[in-house]
Amino acid sequence: MIGVIADDFTGGTDVAVAFRRAGLRVLIQFGTQDAVQAGDGADVVVVALKTRTLPVGQAISESLEAARALLAAGAQQLFFKFCSTFDSTPAGNIGPVCDALADLVGSDFAVVVPSSPAHGRTQYNGHLFVNNQLLSDSPMRHHPLTPMTDSRVPELLRTQTARTVSLVALQEVHTGPGALAEKFTSLRAEGTAYAVVDAVEAGDLAIIGRAILDHPFVSGAAGLAAGLAAAAAERATPASSPATPADAPGNDGPAIALAGSCSARTLQQITAMQRAGHPSYQLDAVAVPDSQLLAEAALAWYETQPTGPAPLIYSSLPPEKLRESQSLLGVAESAQILETAMGLIARGLVRRGVRRVVVAGGETSGSVVTALEVSGGLIGPEAAPGVPWIFTSGGAPIALLLKSGNFGDIDFLTRSVNPGTALAPIA
Repeated sequence: MIGVIADDFTGGTDVAVAFRRAGLRVLIQFGTQDAVQAGDGADVVVVALKTRTLPVGQAISESLEAARALLAAGAQQLFFKFCSTFDSTPAGNIGPVCDALADLVGSDFAVVVPSSPAHGRTQYNGHLFVNNQLLSDSPMRHHPLTPMTDSRVPELLRTQTARTVSLVALQEVHTGPGALAEKFTSLRAEGTAYAVVDAVEAGDLAIIGRAILDHPFVSGAAGLAAGLAAAAAERATPASSPATPADAPGNDGPAIALAGSCSARTLQQITAMQRAGHPSYQLDAVAVPDSQLLAEAALAWYETQPTGPAPLIYSSLPPEKLRESQSLLGVAESAQILETAMGLIARGLVRRGVRRVVVAGGETSGSVVTALEVSGGLIGPEAAPGVPWIFTSGGAPIALLLKSGNFGDIDFLTRSVNPGTALAPIA
């Protein structure tokens, strides 16, 4: 069994569906509040955390808790999933968490692979590209919590760990899985702790996956998961075929879109939804710096909406407005007010009968899942690459769609809230 620790909730769903595509049986759990179970012959168990922007010590503690639970459940390999844009600061949390997880399993060498070509993320000569732009030139340079102003992944990682970091260039990947495995053995003997590996297409990731299938600890984005999943599927027959629910809970009923991401793509998706005639309501933390009051006002607005296109409630801001808000409230305080409000809103909406909840933004997704007390669910079809529907169980089953800020085409939100889309796979 492969045990995955994801550093945010949308990353957890992204990596889960990457394994599911290969025919592996995948279970997902949000947080470690419940004991991690291997389940009914699961090939992969994903524990999705919310550690990407936590203080380093707390991120390490929660990641180790999840890892120990996965190992106790039978995991033979640990996979630390981080964002394909390497979201982090010089303090962490990617490097420190990798150090801690490697130590836990006694691994003195691990690959680091941020490439995820299906999402437009590729690495060449150590430089990370986002949709053919250098990471440092992409909209990620304006990220409110983890602004990415350097595209060189080895250098980014070196600022976060005292361990030796080396680059494995694309030409070495193209030598094939056997030769690549020998390269990793050589680097380990030379004292390299982390090999940052180039990849620009799915075939590169498949080669890497075959070369690391027996490594006790690996780290990367969902692209690496896809390569690793293909290798695992080749080696042995999966425990069972992935389920596609015919009568999954939450397929019908009222829908809502909640957007907290300030990424360029989410801002485009919000505009597209508004132009398509969906009513929208914006949370303004500067005008009302109180989570409870913001939530009450948004829910009161929702109750006035007539039957028709699904509404949108959002706190997303363009870069200049975001900087203004953060200068008045502070970065952490502004985020805390809005994410807490989104959680309260989601809880209130489900109590009012909403059964399909579409969420844009990793931090917002974490707040919503936590507020709804969703412990996990069944991974369903993808609404966009790396964005699967999750069908929860319990007293108020819902269909939940958690989208990283940069994922999905411009019409993603509009399409996802339309009736009958909860079981519709990507075209």
